Amino acid sequence: MLTYDVQIWGIRKRPNRAAAYQLRWRVGPRPFSKSYKIKAQADGRRSELLTALRNREQFDTETGLPTSDLQALNSTTWYAHTRAYAEMKWPGASAKHRASISDALATITPKLVKDHRGAPAPKVLRLALYSWVYRFVLGDDGTLKPRLDVEEPPADIMAALDWIGRKSVDMTDLNTPSVVRTALDALKVKQDGTAAAENTVNRKRTVFSNCLRYAVERELLTALPLDKVDWTPPETDDEIDFRFVPGPKLAKSLIDAVGDQGERGRHLMAFFGCLYYAANRPGEAASLREGDFTLPEEGWGEVLLATSTPRVGSGWTDTGESFDTRGLKKRARKATRQVPIPPVLVRLIREHIKEFGTAEDGRLFRAAQGGHLLSKEYGEVWKAARLAVLTESDAASSLADVPYSLRHAGVSLWLESGVSPAEVARRAGHSIAVLFRFYAKAIRRNQHHANQQIERALEGSEKTEDG
Repeated sequence: MLTYDVQIWGIRKRPNRAAAYQLRWRVGPRPFSKSYKIKAQADGRRSELLTALRNREQFDTETGLPTSDLQALNSTTWYAHTRAYAEMKWPGASAKHRASISDALATITPKLVKDHRGAPAPKVLRLALYSWVYRFVLGDDGTLKPRLDVEEPPADIMAALDWIGRKSVDMTDLNTPSVVRTALDALKVKQDGTAAAENTVNRKRTVFSNCLRYAVERELLTALPLDKVDWTPPETDDEIDFRFVPGPKLAKSLIDAVGDQGERGRHLMAFFGCLYYAANRPGEAASLREGDFTLPEEGWGEVLLATSTPRVGSGWTDTGESFDTRGLKKRARKATRQVPIPPVLVRLIREHIKEFGTAEDGRLFRAAQGGHLLSKEYGEVWKAARLAVLTESDAASSLADVPYSLRHAGVSLWLESGVSPAEVARRAGHSIAVLFRFYAKAIRRNQHHANQQIERALEGSEKTEDG
């Protein structure tokens, strides 16, 4: 048990003893003592205990030690702790988040070392951490283990891991602000030495913070050390630049141009239609099945979204496939989202099914060889469509530069058409806060339109009263 009830007495000299100088103190009801041969040693230790007491550290009633000494006694290295953290997070994390955790830890860990003597090449050390230590696979006994413990790594990888194991700082060093700042500053730089994007810095900082919180949970640290450092994460401008978001006419022209890119283009025309007319994310659209749609002969239909299959890499999924089938983004695993779809998309889906049918598992869209639709494949078709539609100067700009631009265009269209932000957020699978952060300009334009409608209504009522 920890307590502030501590009393430290003066040094007592006991003649005819090998260790004649005795330091005595009390923690709670229990007395403690330690003897030294030299008085200066006893005085030094007494000074350390008094300093801990002045710093308002609690003392342990079992050992008599202040919390700082307990931490040093039970200390582990930052490298060892990150391995425990990655193992704890892996089972419940999505494949994309697993890769993100590994990326962040592989960025920070090489910087938190005692010295750099004999350091391996940075790329080798990063590969060793990212692909061998923070990545987990099933062992022969059916349990998750670091890849390092299941497969035999190359000699240079083993040498790099041996080095980081010896050179990694102790967890107690994270109580020193300069050490924490070293880790935070590492997040601001990419592997090539250039500045990292603001979103990348903030994403990795979140992992770092969570890893430190886990250290507090494991009682390796007594408090979160980030509060000791005056370091502000970079501000992010998440607002979408609507100069490069296609309007309704251009969006339709681009989707039509996709259909002109041979058989693959015709196959993907409805896929891009889902991104625009239903504001689907690419991973959501790629997992759609015929049974997810309500497709009437006339009028509006509906699509029911339940899963997403983003491509992450086979090393991060439970199945060993390069796609991670999971629930909708930021939603419970079994959550669904119903999105009304306009007649134009109803027709596109009906024509797609008539011409191409579905995969064996019911998926509408698949790769040329029948597997999961690859971002590279639909990205190439999109590039060809852009070149066919845009002027040379527009094609060289960021206008509709990626397929995701169609989702931005679809959400913007809803807002500017007067749909309430709450309903737009529901259809798009956003929170209201995220919608306002990303689509602030479109929402302001919608509010201006609403203000004009209110003003016209008020003017009409005034004329009626005057008449």
